[in-house]
Amino acid sequence: MHLPGHDDSANLPDQRSADRRLWLRAFNLSLAFVLLLTAVFSAQGSFELRPWTVQPWSMTGWLGLLTAPLLHGSFEHLATNAISLLMLGTLAGGMYPRATLRALPLIWLGSGLAAWLLGEAGSHHLGASGLTHGLMFMVFVLGLLRRDRPAVAAAMIAFLLYGGMLLTILPREPGVSWQAHLGGAIGGVIAAAMLRRRDPPLARKRYSWEDEDEDGGIGERDRDELEPPPPEDVPVLWDRPAPTQQGQVLPFRAPRRSDSAD
Repeated sequence: MHLPGHDDSANLPDQRSADRRLWLRAFNLSLAFVLLLTAVFSAQGSFELRPWTVQPWSMTGWLGLLTAPLLHGSFEHLATNAISLLMLGTLAGGMYPRATLRALPLIWLGSGLAAWLLGEAGSHHLGASGLTHGLMFMVFVLGLLRRDRPAVAAAMIAFLLYGGMLLTILPREPGVSWQAHLGGAIGGVIAAAMLRRRDPPLARKRYSWEDEDEDGGIGERDRDELEPPPPEDVPVLWDRPAPTQQGQVLPFRAPRRSDSAD
């Protein structure tokens, strides 16, 4: 990918405006999905939930693979997932818009399929927590795979906010569908591995001293006033003095007879 040189600084305002629109769109889409979950939760009292949930090892439970993430058992359940979706959805959609769009179906179906395969017969699984785990694991693994600065920063933010999801993919608390968490996490990891090159790395500013002139030097007129100097021109503020003595033996007085143990 082409890295813009220092002469491309005039394009920075346009790039910042495009980035702002991208992050705003990711936030709006995440907020729209949260509002959809809220509307569905408000209407849950008017229909029976069980046919729309994931029912492990039941042929009628296949419908829940598509509908279970839209349902929630309580307002607290909805609020917890809504906050996570709003934050992780904005982070993933703002950093990786193309990868996130293609990863969501894989995470959605992965969470439901894991609940159907690993859940206990007769149980009912619902909620969007599988999606939150999938988004968190996708952002975190993309930071490990891509290893550019923005990707690593996004992975650190996701881990700082929701690193506890590493524990909730295993059986821990009764009544919590760890199977859906595990399926969503697996879907997020697979999506990160498959789609890690779908979004190009963000362009960074390239300074003039990173490129050598034909004469092997850089003209002073080519440098921007705010451009930092090359590393070899940075003055050394402090040199650690060389040690004058490698070691020192501390003298200890010999114990007197009264100090010695009987």
